[in-house]
Formats: sequence, structure tokens, C-alpha cells
Amino acid sequence: MQNTLVRESDRILEGERELIAEILAGNHERYYELIAPIERRVYYTAYAILRTEADAEEVSQEAILKAFRGLRTFRGEATFSSWLLSIVANEARMRLRKRREVSLELLRSPDSEGEYTPFELAEWREIAVEALAQKELAARLEEAVAALPEMYREVLILRDIDELNIAETSAAMEISVPAVKTRLLRARLMVRDYFVSRSWGTHRGLGKARP
Repeated sequence: MQNTLVRESDRILEGERELIAEILAGNHERYYELIAPIERRVYYTAYAILRTEADAEEVSQEAILKAFRGLRTFRGEATFSSWLLSIVANEARMRLRKRREVSLELLRSPDSEGEYTPFELAEWREIAVEALAQKELAARLEEAVAALPEMYREVLILRDIDELNIAETSAAMEISVPAVKTRLLRARLMVRDYFVSRSWGTHRGLGKARP
């Protein structure tokens, strides 16, 4: 099974390299083929950070254009999708700074107050995978993710939905690897508890976000 996944990953990377080579050689129309499979993920990543459709659409387009202009700098060490999603996350955070709707300290400060105590229940992935696989739970999962404080929502989107690895998520968010792991764990526990309590922030009382 693992060998099959590795071969599939290698096939995807090779296909991307060939497509990118054609684009860089002047066949620019094929750029849409490169981004088409991840367009929805690009928009959802931007929306998860910005929380407005107009800004998410604008940032998505800006990131796609920026990736096109910088395509020659793509080194191919990871997938094109992870590279593009990192650009999206960076562009979205820049937009947040400009409109001053989210404090930068909330995303980065290790000294923010508050505490979250999770229920002692099953693993996050047992619930998350099941939820993602069943359409009737998709709306509840989206609601739970949307209810997360910004610093937790962003790391959850990048790591568990966009499937960036820890190092890529760290680079995209401009925080340390340990901070990614800590925030990700808390985000997963918050979402998990939402599925149990159905009373986000009322039954448990989330308090202020911690890093």
C-alpha cells in the first residue's frame, strides 16, 4: 500500500514537472490545467483566513497570478499544490494586515492567555475522516472549522485539509514547527469536541486563544 502511494506521488510530481516545463517553454494556456485540480482548495484556504467571499476570491486570483509569474522559481521539491497554497496563505495574511481585522500578535505571540481543556474521547482523525467521507456531516465540519479562532483555523486548513506537511505549514504561517504541532493538536481537539457537544463556545467556554 505504501509503495503504491509513493509511486502515485512520484507520478504526480513527474506530471507536474512536464506540465511546468511546457508552460515555461511558452505554452501558457496549459497553466489552467496545472491549477484546475486545486482551484477550490485555493479559494477555501483564502476564505478560511479572510472569512469574506470577495477578499477570498481576490486573494485567490492574486496568488494564482503570482505563482504564474514566479513559476521559474518553483524548485519541485514538493508538489506544486503545496507551493501554491503557501502563496495563498501568505497573500491572505498580508490582506489581513492591510485591513487590520486580525491582530498579528494573536497569530504569533507565545504569551496569549486562555486555556482549552478537551474531552477525553476518541482520536481526532477517527472523527475527521468519517466526517469528511459523509456528506451529511460536511456542513457540521465546516461550521466547526469556521468557529475556530483564526490561529487554529489556519493551521488546521493547511495541515489537515490542504495536506501540507508540518514543515510546509510552518513556512506558510511563518511560525515554528513546535508551534504548528501545538496549534494543530488544539484545533483538532476543539473540532472533535464540537461534534460531541454541538454547543460551540457555550457548553465548554473556549476562552482566549493560546498559541
